[in-house]
Amino acid sequence: MFENHFKQALKQSDPLWGLWLGLPDTSCAEICGSAGFDWVLIDGEHASFDLSDIKYHLQALEPHSASSIVRAEDSNPTLIKRLLDIGAQTLLVPMVNTAEQAQEVVKSAMYPPLGTRGIGSALARASQWNRIPQYLHRANDQTCILVQVETKQAIDNIEEIAAIEGIDGIFIGPSDLSGSMGHIGNPDHPEVVAAIDHAIRVINQSGKASGILSLNPKQAQEYASRGVKFIGAGVDTLLLRLSAENLANQLKHVNDIEPTIVDNVY
Repeated sequence: MFENHFKQALKQSDPLWGLWLGLPDTSCAEICGSAGFDWVLIDGEHASFDLSDIKYHLQALEPHSASSIVRAEDSNPTLIKRLLDIGAQTLLVPMVNTAEQAQEVVKSAMYPPLGTRGIGSALARASQWNRIPQYLHRANDQTCILVQVETKQAIDNIEEIAAIEGIDGIFIGPSDLSGSMGHIGNPDHPEVVAAIDHAIRVINQSGKASGILSLNPKQAQEYASRGVKFIGAGVDTLLLRLSAENLANQLKHVNDIEPTIVDNVY
């Protein structure tokens, strides 16, 4: 079995920097996979990936230095099972609002006796179709479970969510959180910032790894200095869009260029 390097790295002191992948062609994943990021996230929630697309991305990224994380579209147990079977070892599950939901995610991702993940390893890429010795006995140790808190309800329940055994990390989603709190499009609103700060403190004190998406490099570094462990600092679609726009602006307005500012909304 391939060791889950991301799960191991969560235990180390250095922050882990990541990049969101939303472009469906695997060439982008290959380009970004060895660009220097610690992890890249295949976004099955918002990007146009189906199950096969996610598998192709996992295959394309396997030789590269960045660890792969897959964001599921939701917490459906069958979906979690299928993502793990095609080879995802680290899952980010969105919209987890209660401790009960977090517990169900853990159960869905773990084989018995720790959980209820269905056993079909003869059909699974994850087990190399039963070539990996003792896969069923070893898979739980290599599975990394990240849950995403991104609503006011989730922040209200953050202490209970952080106490659930089996969760490796908790990722804060500023954009959905700001919308949930009545400040859509404004994750820098003081009430949202206070909620994020509270969540970071609770998660770090629980011994779980905290994570967040921040497209502002200065803000991202500030989060790292406060112990946030895994930070998404870019999105492939925005990097392409902004680079293309900046190049066009440079060519058309050589003497009147103002840099494009990236807001923190995703």
